[in-house]
Amino acid sequence: MNNKKADLAGPGIGNYDELVKILPTDYNSLLDPKETQKAITLLKRFIEDGLCRELNLMRVEVPLIVDSESGFNDYLDRDGSRTPVQFHISNDYDKHPVDAQVVQAATKWKRFSLKQFNMQPGEGVITDMRAVRKDYYLDHDHSSYVDQWDWERVMTAEQRNLEFLTEIVRKIWTVLKVSEKFIQDNFPNLKTSKYPDLPDELTFLHAEEILDMYPDLPRKERETAVLQKYPAVFIYGIGWTLKDGYPHEMRAADYDDWVTETTSPDGRKYHGLNGDILVWNPVTKRRHELSSMGIRVNPETLKKQLELTGQLDMLKMPYHQMIMNNEIPLSIGGGIGQSRTVMYLLKKAHLGEVSVTVWPKILKDMCREKNIFVLE
Repeated sequence: MNNKKADLAGPGIGNYDELVKILPTDYNSLLDPKETQKAITLLKRFIEDGLCRELNLMRVEVPLIVDSESGFNDYLDRDGSRTPVQFHISNDYDKHPVDAQVVQAATKWKRFSLKQFNMQPGEGVITDMRAVRKDYYLDHDHSSYVDQWDWERVMTAEQRNLEFLTEIVRKIWTVLKVSEKFIQDNFPNLKTSKYPDLPDELTFLHAEEILDMYPDLPRKERETAVLQKYPAVFIYGIGWTLKDGYPHEMRAADYDDWVTETTSPDGRKYHGLNGDILVWNPVTKRRHELSSMGIRVNPETLKKQLELTGQLDMLKMPYHQMIMNNEIPLSIGGGIGQSRTVMYLLKKAHLGEVSVTVWPKILKDMCREKNIFVLE
């Protein structure tokens, strides 16, 4: 059980002695650095256009920093282990200062922006979100620099159900599948029998079902096991405490709705209107998360989730007051990792091959020995 508890605080392998055993030993990039840059540009434009088309989204500008007192920043988990970069703007000789934070994601700001841009049900926004997550462990697919297509769409109260969530997830999967074909058509080297393509369909499973399948395994090991059976899955219900006494993963209490009771097609009672898209990565031979998303909290579920996590004091924040007073729309939204998705579709072994950021020397040396060259 201790392993299960330790596994809740988010992603990362944990130490470099373990990582060196995991990185592939027979790796050769299918694209050289110049081809890779061309492919990244084409792929990012194509995916963003596809998401706008499938989900009826409009691209908008997004903040890199937010006011610390606004409640807009994303705390990712609910155990206090991920804190944002914070700094003081003295401004006018400290007569009108601002305390600001670098965003960890635009999860909450996007929902506010729906009102700002007068979005109606069925309409939404998409952003080219850049963030800093300083408390990540830096491995082959986690970086302190994060880029996402953060999107949010207005919905109605009647759509707050698993059927609607599933419909939206399938639209996103369609974009990813079409994008895979597009980039392989433009760069034929990416089409290889060594690495199979994404499956045509996602498998939808509740976190409780996966726990039933692998009751003794911690969360990441359960995901690894299920992805070897179903190479692309959407896991419902991330955040609710499962029957073993632990949530599948910690999820913040003030954006995704993980408390609402749902019913499976065969009548089983579950919880949660959110989830993650994960795929089996044939290059790294590991679980690979592409997206986290969900139907957002309404006043009732926000209060209940804050009660369950002992965070009712957050209700004083401006963002949370907007939800409680129904001043911002009901919505569904999520983040799709840009570099994470590009890494997968370009069949790369390391995030640093498609994203320029900081890495420790030990990791760069380790990669170089395995013919993996991260960008400087």
